[in-house]
Amino acid sequence: MPNPKRRHSNSRTGKRRNTHQKLTTGSLSTCTNCGEKGLPHTVCKACGYYKGKPVISVKKKEK
Repeated sequence: MPNPKRRHSNSRTGKRRNTHQKLTTGSLSTCTNCGEKGLPHTVCKACGYYKGKPVISVKKKEK
């Protein structure tokens, strides 16, 4: 079985190992009630609805 002739440098080893450690963008879904973008499977922060039903009461911002 062949053996490596020379030792790989730390940076070369690190480059190979770190190629799999990357950030991915999260998915966004639109609220069926108000149309705001947000995380899927969570209560809408804008209107307080989840799956078409009111879950929490959200206070409106006063101008």
